Amino acid sequence: MSAPVFLAEASTAHPLSEYATGSVYVLDGAEGRHAGVVQRRGPGERLDVVDGAGVRLRTVVESVDGAEVRLRVEEVVVEPEPTVVVTLVQALAKGDRDEMAIEAATEVGADAIIPWQAERSVVVWRGDRAAKSRARWVSTVRAATKQARRCRLPDVEVPLSTKQLAARTRDVVAAGGTVAVLHEEATAGIATVPLPDAGEVLVVVGPEGGISEAEVALLTEAGAVTARLGPHVLRTSTAGPVAIAHLSERLGRWT
Repeated sequence: MSAPVFLAEASTAHPLSEYATGSVYVLDGAEGRHAGVVQRRGPGERLDVVDGAGVRLRTVVESVDGAEVRLRVEEVVVEPEPTVVVTLVQALAKGDRDEMAIEAATEVGADAIIPWQAERSVVVWRGDRAAKSRARWVSTVRAATKQARRCRLPDVEVPLSTKQLAARTRDVVAAGGTVAVLHEEATAGIATVPLPDAGEVLVVVGPEGGISEAEVALLTEAGAVTARLGPHVLRTSTAGPVAIAHLSERLGRWT
């Protein structure tokens, strides 16, 4: 079984890349409490500590003192940045279906998440609610990263309006990337979406009521392509993860 993953706190005195085999890393704070108090990890158990930016410490527990866990570093692993960044643009949706989408998308390999205030989104992020809702998405992605044993933490960007998404689409396409809008009436399947050798791929998923014709027109005019996921209509909580899993396979991430 793979070792459980814990995230290094932002306040860590030294970057994980500065640790060497045989050195000691002290896991404390919230993550230390979770390992030492909640999960009751003990000496001899193996844990991975990641920085969310590609560095992983493979360690073994030396001692536990409450919320302070001393770890002996056995290996330092550096995962290179992906050549192609796969970003999920997830429309806000009711009933936590948007959070279900970003959780699963993180587990299957999304590199970044963009909340989208679509025309038919029932949920609206405004004022204090926007900050609290984004914080909840960040927490969801953080937990999914640990669950999937990833060492890269997907960034959750600030929410975009459709107009802002169209501008982002133009930038991505101009830089050689691809923007794929998942749409049930598309004539081409996800397998035909062109993938760049480097750059970014945006996967755009609409809300429960779907993407409006005006939104499809605005995004395709900005350079996006439409694509369907097989013969069936998937929920907003399912479409993104399925598309990203398919793209991960095409990009050779699952070989």
